Amino acid sequence: MVNKDLLDILRCPACVKNSPALLERVREVWLICADCGRRYPIVEDIPVMLISEGDRWRSTPIDELPVPPPRPQ
Repeated sequence: MVNKDLLDILRCPACVKNSPALLERVREVWLICADCGRRYPIVEDIPVMLISEGDRWRSTPIDELPVPPPRPQ
């Protein structure tokens, strides 16, 4: 399980310069940026905070995000 203190300080790397870039945890293994909607997977308890990964899942509806998420490409 990802440490709550870590989740409290994580921000979307694409938005953090221009906004609070807060992340919401959904489906236990996904973080979604409240500003841009990028979706970042949590793989083996490690948040994958790569903009390319956030972009990859951005258009996927929340209820269609895979659980568990696949490893980054």
